[in-house]
Amino acid sequence: MNAADKRKGIRMKNIFGITICLAVAIAMLGLLVSCSSGESDRDISEPKVATANVPAAPTPIPSPDKIKLALDWFPNANHLGLYIAEENGYFAEENLDVEIYTPSDPSTVLQTVASRSDDFGMNYQPDVLIARGEGVPVVSILGMVQHPLNSLMTLKSSSFDSPADLEGKKVGYPGIPWNEHALATMLKADGLNGLEDVELVNVGWELGSSMMSERVSAIIGAYFTHESISLENEGHPVNVLRMEEWGVPDYYELVMVTSEEYLAENPGIVERFTRAVSKGYTEAIKDPEGGVDILLKHSPEIDERIDRPGADLLQRLWQDDNGKFGRQNPDKWVGFAEWMQENGLLSENVDATSAFTDQYSVK
Repeated sequence: MNAADKRKGIRMKNIFGITICLAVAIAMLGLLVSCSSGESDRDISEPKVATANVPAAPTPIPSPDKIKLALDWFPNANHLGLYIAEENGYFAEENLDVEIYTPSDPSTVLQTVASRSDDFGMNYQPDVLIARGEGVPVVSILGMVQHPLNSLMTLKSSSFDSPADLEGKKVGYPGIPWNEHALATMLKADGLNGLEDVELVNVGWELGSSMMSERVSAIIGAYFTHESISLENEGHPVNVLRMEEWGVPDYYELVMVTSEEYLAENPGIVERFTRAVSKGYTEAIKDPEGGVDILLKHSPEIDERIDRPGADLLQRLWQDDNGKFGRQNPDKWVGFAEWMQENGLLSENVDATSAFTDQYSVK
């Protein structure tokens, strides 16, 4: 074999070797593509067994927010909506754990709410205004009872049918100063000069018994949804002279309060709490007698002979003129504050519009 033939043979061997290498490389590449494609298909059509049946982790439920609610007095018809909210689970629906209780001294509710010992409390519009005048930072968040329950009462067996009939007579009251001014306004509205025309007698909370015993001829500071019913049950029906019908500006007898600090820090809790309370009182408005049944379960010591007719009277008082629960009107707050200021019961620098918010009432 000459040199040229040798060189040609070497080139053929090289070409043959390269061709084999290329073939092997192409085959391996096809295998890799095939494997990759098969894996991809399995991912799409066949979920991995390891994760196919594993349930999603449940969303954790936060612990209920604990709340202390101080009542203004022992449980009675005024509180039906609160116990309905508890019994029907309206508080639980809002993830709230609410402790409803009567303090050993209900007169301290505004102070305990302001100090954060209690989160919420039931109280009275006149007292809220007086407290704010003394620097107690409480604010009303719901108008619970839309009109005064406090009233002037006389026995039907007497001849005293109007404030002026009490001229020269004794009038019992519980020693609360603003009640004196309310009586004076009522007397003036009926043509008398004021307190100088009657004799005031501080009878404490023995209002009904002081009139039954004829120690006094009339009483003021008694609720016509409670004392008047109690007196009638004792065989002493009474005349009820409503304050707002004799010159005293209309006001909210009962309100729900919290502290300015708590409201600022916990608006979400306040919203959830007032929503549950409003649902409870909406039910009470629909069925006050059913509400008393629920109250009895929680407080069997109540007097049904007072609280059942009391609940029927309160049914319309839990609603404003548009049938809404909880609403608060600025005119009612300002008007009563101005009357208190005119009578020296409230500092002139108290801003009544800052004493309440209507943000959380039923719209």
